[in-house]
Amino acid sequence: MINKVERKKKRDKKHLRIRKNMIGIPECLRACVFRSNNNMSVQFVDDESRKVVAGFSTLSKEFKESSKGTKNNVERAKNFGKFVGAKVKEKNISSIVFDRAGFKYHGKVKALAEGMREEGLKF
Repeated sequence: MINKVERKKKRDKKHLRIRKNMIGIPECLRACVFRSNNNMSVQFVDDESRKVVAGFSTLSKEFKESSKGTKNNVERAKNFGKFVGAKVKEKNISSIVFDRAGFKYHGKVKALAEGMREEGLKF
């Protein structure tokens, strides 16, 4: 059985492998995703100036109020993607690079991406 530390090391290695091929520029920001068992967060990063342009979490009051009643994590992740997509559109961001941060592209991560696409973000 793989313990928690080894699992994190494997994910970090995957993240480095993924990250070396993608760069967030002001025209096309990098959307970095973090997920835990219960919550998710997304940060939109400009790697040239090394700044986080926007960041969102499922722990924010705005999202909690809009997602009352959803218990399924995948449904909640899709709603979170729609929420993030709408908020980012307000900041005039239309195209992004999706950084899954070493997480597998299925389940909550995939639902988040689909929700963001539904709001009109281009990957």
